[in-house]
Amino acid sequence: MVGGSSHPSITMGLICTAGGIAGYRRTASVPSLVGGVGIGAVYGTAAYLVWHNKDYGHETALAASLLLAGGMVPRAVKSEFKKPVPAVLSVLSIAAGSYYAYKIYQYR
Repeated sequence: MVGGSSHPSITMGLICTAGGIAGYRRTASVPSLVGGVGIGAVYGTAAYLVWHNKDYGHETALAASLLLAGGMVPRAVKSEFKKPVPAVLSVLSIAAGSYYAYKIYQYR
C-alpha cells in the first residue's frame, strides 16, 4: 500500500512529466522536456523514498517543489498570472512544498 505522504509526490511527478512531454510535442521545446521529466523524476524518487520509509524522502520532495516554484513563479508573475500553466504549477508547487515542509517539521 502506498503511504499517504507519497501521494502528492506521485501526483506532482506525473503532472510534471506529462507537462514536459506535452510541451515538447506542442512546441518542440527541449527545455520543457528536460525540465518536466527531470522534476518529475525527482518527485518520483521522493515518492519512492517516502513510500519505503527511507531517509530524506520528504526533503527530496521539498527540494523538487522549490525547484519547480523557482522556475514557475517568475514566469507566472511576468505574465501577470494570465498564462494558466505557470500559474497552476506555481500554486501546486507552493502547496506541495508547504505540505512537505510541514511533514519535515512534524517529524523533527
